[in-house]
Amino acid sequence: MIERYSREEVKKIWQDHNRYKIWLDIELAAALAMEKYKLIPKGVYKKVKSKSKIDVKKILKIEGKVRHDVIAFLSSIMERSGKEGRFLHKGMTSSDVLDTCFNLQLKQSGEILLKDIDNLLSAIKKQSIKHKFTLCIGRSHGIHAEPTTFGLKLLTYYAEFLRNKKRLERAIEDISTCAISGAVGTFANIDPRIEKFVANKLKLKIEPISTQIIPRDRHAHFFSVLGIIASSIERFSVEIRNLQRTEVAEVYEFFKKKQMGSSAMPHKKNPVLSENLTGLARLIRSMVIPAMENVALWHERDISHSSVERNIGPDATVTLDFALNRMNEVVNSMKINKNNMKKNLDLTKGLFFSQRVMLFLTEKGLKREVAYRIVQKCALRAIDQNISFYDSLMEDKKIRDIITVNNLKNLFDFGYHTKKINVIFNRVLK
Repeated sequence: MIERYSREEVKKIWQDHNRYKIWLDIELAAALAMEKYKLIPKGVYKKVKSKSKIDVKKILKIEGKVRHDVIAFLSSIMERSGKEGRFLHKGMTSSDVLDTCFNLQLKQSGEILLKDIDNLLSAIKKQSIKHKFTLCIGRSHGIHAEPTTFGLKLLTYYAEFLRNKKRLERAIEDISTCAISGAVGTFANIDPRIEKFVANKLKLKIEPISTQIIPRDRHAHFFSVLGIIASSIERFSVEIRNLQRTEVAEVYEFFKKKQMGSSAMPHKKNPVLSENLTGLARLIRSMVIPAMENVALWHERDISHSSVERNIGPDATVTLDFALNRMNEVVNSMKINKNNMKKNLDLTKGLFFSQRVMLFLTEKGLKREVAYRIVQKCALRAIDQNISFYDSLMEDKKIRDIITVNNLKNLFDFGYHTKKINVIFNRVLK
């Protein structure tokens, strides 16, 4: 996590002060619950809360000596809170604090990511509707296939990010659990009612069964979803990069007035934002495998997952937040070159009407394979002789015997390829 790819809103969730604040919230909520159930003297919660102060430097200094972060935190709080501080953490273990806090941080980050996706969906939808009938060539294997519209192309990303939003909502729900179950998760030294009280206070669900730690399949799910979202960002970014290539030149990232594209070549306008997003997507996906490997821990717990999560928790969420906002910026400001879209449509001189001609021949009684071969022969001749597909068809006697000139002209109708666009839009934007 570096400043270049960080935004403040998510970054601050993972800063030391906020983490210690959540730890204190957990300890105070547990103390309040214990007071309620008469497990500790009344007034502990109020006194500790009034005297407690997060001193990051002090906590880190103590940790340097005791080599244990939760003990260092508790020592710092107890120093300030006096004798009532001894009732903090009663019957609890470090993982009760660490895991509940980590899940809460993931939930908080996830909720910001949901807002990011909503903003991106709005941007894609706007551009998609604007270009609903902006014709462009569709490509398969990188080769011209048949006409589509730029709006329809964008609509695929809109639908994909709708799915991503649902995936993230489920992942947030899955990760939003609280465990206050004590050593090896048996509640031997703490009443289960404390866990329920703390969970309600923090707006989390109780973890039905923990082994001193919250099961890491939940976290694997969460980070896997982040990886999928990153992959969707990359898919979109790669498309923009390809469409900006000089030979294609249909879509451009916005280029600011004083922006420079190359230190050596003043003419360059490079798709640097989309390339950057491809790199960030790779980084986010690289964190999915470690999250999955964290699932298999020794017995009731070990801490092999801890160092992983201290890195991927902030890094994955902060980076994805940045990437989603950058993707939103690209979509909102991209430039569409309709003239080049038309120019590229005309490159093959009508070859993309081949399927329609073939289907018309089958409707006239030819077997599909026979019709395919006839049309293919005409298409290849058009390519070899650099003539239009229409003229090549007109040179074929079998074609002329079956299709009239008027019928053939009607087959070369772009409206044929856009007639169901509204059907697709209505399905996606219902």
